Amino acid sequence: MTQFIVDANLPYYFSLWHNNLYQHVIDINPNMKDSEIWQYAKENSLTIVTKDADFSDLVLLNDPPPRVIHIKFGNMRMKEFHQAINRVWDSVLIMSKKYKLVRVYKDKIEGIG
Repeated sequence: MTQFIVDANLPYYFSLWHNNLYQHVIDINPNMKDSEIWQYAKENSLTIVTKDADFSDLVLLNDPPPRVIHIKFGNMRMKEFHQAINRVWDSVLIMSKKYKLVRVYKDKIEGIG
C-alpha cells in the first residue's frame, strides 16, 4: 500500500524509495504541477517527500492529508545524500506519523504541527 509520494526534485534511483510504499511523481506524470501533486496526495492520503519549500508552506495552512517530509540538505553529493537519508529515515518516518510537517536537516529533524 502506497503511503508516500516522492517529488520529482529528489533522486529517482534511490533504493530506499523503491518499494510498494513509495510512488514517484515521475511515474505518475513527470509534468505534474505542485497543486496537482498536493491534490493527488490529499485524495490518496499520502505523505509528500520533497525538497520544495512550497509544500511546507501549504501544509502549515491545512490539515492532513497530506503530510509533508521536507528535506532541507542543500547541495551535496548523491552518495552523501543517500548516507544522510539512510541514517535518519527511520526517525523521520516515526515523526511523520505524529507531525504534519517534518523538516529534515543535515544535523537535526524537526516536527511541526
